[in-house]
Amino acid sequence: MTVTTIKVSSETRDRLKAQAAAAHVSLGAHLARLADAADRGLRFESLRTAITATPTDVRAAYDAETDEWLEADLTR
Repeated sequence: MTVTTIKVSSETRDRLKAQAAAAHVSLGAHLARLADAADRGLRFESLRTAITATPTDVRAAYDAETDEWLEADLTR
C-alpha cells in the first residue's frame, strides 16, 4: 500500500485523531470510514433524486407490485 501526506489544519488533525482514538482505529482507518460514509450519502442522495423524479403512474405501479409481494402467501 502506498501512503501519502495530506495537509489539514492542526485543529482538524487533532479532531480526527481524537475521533479515531475514541473509535479505537488508526487515523487512516478513520479517514477511510469517513470517505465511505460520504460515498454512501451521495448514493442515497442520488436514490432520493431518482425517486422524486419518478412519474406518479410508474411509482403507483411499483407500489402496487410491492404490496402484492408483501401480501403474497409464500407457504404453498
